[in-house]
Amino acid sequence: MKVIAINHYIQGQSPAWRKPFMARTSQGQARGPWIRGVPLPLPVWAHYESPALTVSTVEQYEELAGSVELETQRLLREHRYDTIGNFLRFYKDYTASGEKMLDRFYRKYQPLITHEHHTCVGLGFELLHRLTNLNKRFPGIASGLYLVSCEETIGDIAGYVGGPPAADSGEKEHVLVCLKIEISGRRGIMLLDPGYHVARVITVMADKLYPHTGWFTQSDEPTCKKEYNYCLCADDPDYVEWHERKTQPGALERMQVALIYVARPYLTAIDVTERRNLVYNRRSLLARDTKGHVTAGIYFSVILDMNNAQTFTIFYQTGNGKKRIKMAFNKFCDSYKISPNAEEMEILMECARQLDISQDSLKDMLSALAAIMNDSSFVAQLLAINARINTLAEAN
Repeated sequence: MKVIAINHYIQGQSPAWRKPFMARTSQGQARGPWIRGVPLPLPVWAHYESPALTVSTVEQYEELAGSVELETQRLLREHRYDTIGNFLRFYKDYTASGEKMLDRFYRKYQPLITHEHHTCVGLGFELLHRLTNLNKRFPGIASGLYLVSCEETIGDIAGYVGGPPAADSGEKEHVLVCLKIEISGRRGIMLLDPGYHVARVITVMADKLYPHTGWFTQSDEPTCKKEYNYCLCADDPDYVEWHERKTQPGALERMQVALIYVARPYLTAIDVTERRNLVYNRRSLLARDTKGHVTAGIYFSVILDMNNAQTFTIFYQTGNGKKRIKMAFNKFCDSYKISPNAEEMEILMECARQLDISQDSLKDMLSALAAIMNDSSFVAQLLAINARINTLAEAN
């Protein structure tokens, strides 16, 4: 029954979904070596540095940034952020393999980037592709753009930097698009982050003068305000520090920092970062508008519950903010006696409309996810791999 549910969902997708999106992603990508005792392949960076794009004046850079920002905003609107599609494919391939040990299958599995199901990796590759079309107007941008790796939640910046990232510690769980720039001899970095729904160009100047971006509000909702700031690391300019400030009503302000290694192109975005995402315990499918606001979708945590009481949150935009409720996965199991009620079906219909997918596709997806959540052996093994990866990164 589980395999039937998964196949039904995948077969219901468009041919573009099922075709591996490798034409744009495999070029320049590498396989990372595995070493004993490490739950991920080792990351690999290029031996070369990408050339900086030189512009004569700040005004010319503003023109460039405006064109890049427009393409980024179009991408956010046209492509959902999706860590569910790759999860469903991973489970389908695992069950079809006949392998019982998920860890062994995980090491052999080759992650794919598909056209309609984009994590930060797929979104990064798609944005790279789109921005190369600007090369006629801005010669040199196509050869200068590249993906960069990001390690989140760094506790000891000084201990982490000072040379390339340590290959055998950390998970490199995020990627961004990068372009080195030089404006009238002033050195800087352009960063783009469609995976975190950032709808603007982030400019990081070494001297922190205009057009340096500085602090900006990424999202501001009644339950949480997030502000971001990016600057070159004082201890090692091969890294950009990404500071996040999170403010919630009635809670202390929280700060955390991530490090983005910008010195050289990151070559294992698929083999390491996409692979890491496959076993992450939080999954989501999100629609964004051109400003990067998350407007509709579903999200959930993968948990082991022997009573099959796992839930997901579904939400969509209304005239008065967001409507958000929790629903039980088992309502979408054919073997379960209780189905979604009329109100829940209306919520499903509106969420699907704002996600720009059919209601049947959304229901099929939830049925496929319900089948996975009921597979306690798979869930337990997946959470064990995720825990090993988290332990690997705790030393940072």
